[in-house]
Amino acid sequence: MGDTEDTNNNKGYEHMLEEQPLSENEENGKDELTSLSKKEEEEEERRKQLVDLQYGVDDTPPWYTTAVLGLQHFLLMFSGVLAIPLILAGPLCVHSSEALTRLISTIFFVSGLVTLLQCTFGVRLPIVQGGTFSFLLPTFALLDVRGPCIPYNPVNATVVEEREAEEFWHSRMTEIQGVIILASFVQMLLGCTGAIGLLLRFIGPLTIAPTIGLIGLTLFDVAKVHMSTNWAIGFLTFGLITVFSQLLNKVQIPLPGGKRFPIFMLFPIIISIIIVWVLCAILTACNIFTDDPNAYGYAARTDIKNDALVESPWFIFPYPGQWGVPTVTVAGFLGMVAGVMASVIESIGDYYACARLSGSPPPPPHAVNRGIFMEGVGCLLAGLWGTGNGTTSYSENIGAIGLTKVGSRVVVQACAVVLMLVGLFGKLNALFATIPEPIVGGVLAVTFSMVCAVGFSNLQFVDLNSSRNLFILGISLFLGLTVPNYIKETEGAIDTRSEQLNQILTVLLSTNMFVGGAVGMILDNAISGTDEERGIVKWIRAAGDDPSDKRNRYSPIYHLPYVMKWLEEWRWTKRIPISPTFRGFRLRRRKKSSRNNNGDL
Repeated sequence: MGDTEDTNNNKGYEHMLEEQPLSENEENGKDELTSLSKKEEEEEERRKQLVDLQYGVDDTPPWYTTAVLGLQHFLLMFSGVLAIPLILAGPLCVHSSEALTRLISTIFFVSGLVTLLQCTFGVRLPIVQGGTFSFLLPTFALLDVRGPCIPYNPVNATVVEEREAEEFWHSRMTEIQGVIILASFVQMLLGCTGAIGLLLRFIGPLTIAPTIGLIGLTLFDVAKVHMSTNWAIGFLTFGLITVFSQLLNKVQIPLPGGKRFPIFMLFPIIISIIIVWVLCAILTACNIFTDDPNAYGYAARTDIKNDALVESPWFIFPYPGQWGVPTVTVAGFLGMVAGVMASVIESIGDYYACARLSGSPPPPPHAVNRGIFMEGVGCLLAGLWGTGNGTTSYSENIGAIGLTKVGSRVVVQACAVVLMLVGLFGKLNALFATIPEPIVGGVLAVTFSMVCAVGFSNLQFVDLNSSRNLFILGISLFLGLTVPNYIKETEGAIDTRSEQLNQILTVLLSTNMFVGGAVGMILDNAISGTDEERGIVKWIRAAGDDPSDKRNRYSPIYHLPYVMKWLEEWRWTKRIPISPTFRGFRLRRRKKSSRNNNGDL
């Protein structure tokens, strides 16, 4: 009897990782979370949240409504996606309009593919995926190390010079592809292991604010370069976007059936581009703009890239490895990891915002883990196809959900199909490539301003009356701006007598958001301060991450399609961080037997 009692008392007390118990009943083997009453309470809460929505996450609007709403999401994001290849074309040394057209086609196609994967198998919220500005700074730093573009004039270039120019920009692109592919595995690892939850313990508003804020501050120079080609056209675009989005945002046009549509609120960028583009076409036809390529204002002409529209094929089929075999450098990889971390932080905030606006419970840990993992898959696909960038969630499309009261997952899946179709039509992409440069500059000025403002908006959660917080913020911004500037302007600023180490440190310290974010994180965790002073308490509360809300973990909205039956039957899936049945991990200590407790040896 004594041996039997000792054996029974030691069962289940092994030193192992087990799922976190959610209640005393669950510890005793009683699973109350799948009871009918629990499901009824969950559905009742969800119905309350859906009162103000026309369509919830799991709802399917009529096909014609779905098509129109999907096109609207595309129009909201297309300028952000289009801006990425237009910005990268110069540093990558893209030598022709045809090459730029294929690059634009690739990023639209991959954005659609990743959006479809994220909505269906990732976080399963109506979130659109596309290129991210977070990857631009490490990309610029890596390309700066490689040196400037080779001289090339497309007007009188020979066949040999054209081939050399093509090989040169392909080599720059393949290096970017390689580091993005490698960095994507870091993002996938953060998601599939659940490590993102541990990492976020050290990241707060004082880390996020300088990290994202410095992205916008640093990219202002890119917008200036584009706008300076014709300041009048650039500021006209900037001004129209401002008027439509801020002054006329409440103006609604009447529609058949007595409905009204807030056109200026939803499409300020699209409308502004069309108006200024048409104006530039008229001024070009009237020869108001100079036809001298070296004269000021020439870039505002609309006939500069007509050859791309004429010579581009009707259909383009992007495929993996189209630019060549990706290559990898350690320096580029570490710099791109900084871009991955900034993208991860931004996306997690987008998940919570999207859940609130779409009438869903806050995303549980398994949904966040799966979303980050799927974004890593998206970056992997972007690297394989060669977009020159990664993927992240688009905040502007999340805002559209709050305006339209349509949070349907199917609508965003329709948007994904539109993105992929646009990526396959070469003429349409070539048309986008003909947008005059100063118009692009005006759009970028507004976009980068919003990126900067979104980053600094995280300061609303911290105590700005605290000298500790002001010190951390000031030092982070100062070093984030000055150190990269010094590295770029000073030749041989870093000399460790190791060429590889020099390259690594040069790329990292030339990336503003890495320097500012790293300094902010180190100081925020090293200098003592309460969670309330640091802004952690308000930040978590604003995100809606209430661990006491069991709906966060078991809402059917976040269940994976087709496989839930098996996932619920297999107990081992409860320990998989990206599984809907995941309940978290905790370290359970070995307990002593009752015989040892009673002193019976």
